[in-house]
Amino acid sequence: MVSTVLQLVINGLAMGAIYAMIGLGIALIFRAVQAVNFAQGEFVVFGGFFAITLFNALNMPVWVSIIGGVLLTAILGYLFQRLVYVPLQKAATITIVVATMGVSIILKDVSRIIWGAVPRSFPELLGSGIIVIGDLYLVPQNLVILCAALILFAVQYILFERTFLGKQMQAVAQDKEAAALMGIKVNRMIAFTFLYSSGLAALAGALIAPITYVWPTMGSGLVQKAFVATILGGFGSVTGAILGGLFVGVIEALCGGFISSVYQDAFAFIVLIIVLIVRPMGFFGEETVEKA
Repeated sequence: MVSTVLQLVINGLAMGAIYAMIGLGIALIFRAVQAVNFAQGEFVVFGGFFAITLFNALNMPVWVSIIGGVLLTAILGYLFQRLVYVPLQKAATITIVVATMGVSIILKDVSRIIWGAVPRSFPELLGSGIIVIGDLYLVPQNLVILCAALILFAVQYILFERTFLGKQMQAVAQDKEAAALMGIKVNRMIAFTFLYSSGLAALAGALIAPITYVWPTMGSGLVQKAFVATILGGFGSVTGAILGGLFVGVIEALCGGFISSVYQDAFAFIVLIIVLIVRPMGFFGEETVEKA
C-alpha cells in the first residue's frame, strides 16, 4: 500500500511539474501585461514538434534537440509578442485575450499543416524501460522531468531573487509606470517575459513528448490543467503556479489510482471548485479591496 501511494505520488509530481512549467509561464505573462495568454498551450506543442524535427531531420542528440526546440519556441514567443501584443498593448484587456485565442487557433492549424495530425513520438533521455527500486517501478522519463523541474525552479528563484534582471521583471509586473520612471526598459522586460514563458512551455512539451507523444491539439488539455494550477495557487503568483501544478498532478494521480482512472481528468476541476468556494483567491493569492 505504501509503495503504491509513493509510486502514484512520484508519477503525479512528474506530471505536476509539467503543469507547473506551463502555469509558471501563464503567471509571468499575466503579471507582466495583466492579460491571460491562451496561446500558451500551442507553445507546448511547438516545443515538442521542434525537438522531434531536430532529432529526426538533423540527427541531433536528444538533449540538444530539446534545447534547440526550446530556443526556437522562445523565438516564436518573441515574435508573438512583437506581432500581437505590441500593436494591442494600449487596447482593452479583453481585446488582447481574444487576440491570443485567435493566435492559438492559427498555431494549431499551422502545426497540423506542417507536421500532420498523427501523434509523433520522441525518445526518452535515459532510454526506455523501467527502473526497479524495491517495490517501486519508476519510469526513467518521470525522473528526468523531476530533475529538470528542480533545476528550473532553482534557476527561477535565483533569477527573481538574486539578479538585476529578475528585479526589473518584478518591478515591471508591479507597476509599469513607476518602473519606467526608474529607468527600466519596460517593453524590453515584457519581451523577455514572453520569450522566457514560451521557452518554459516548450521545455514542458519536449519533456512530456516521450510519454504522451505530440499532436497539434495536445496543448489544450495540458494548458487547462495549468490554468487550474495557477488559479489554485493564486493567479499571478509565481510560487502558487509551481506548487499548484505539483498539487494538481498529485491529486490526479492519487484519485486516478484509488478512485477511477476513467474520470481522472475531472478530479482537478472538482478540487478547483472546492478551493474557490473556501478560498476564492487561491492558496497564495492576496485578497484585493477596492477603495471607493
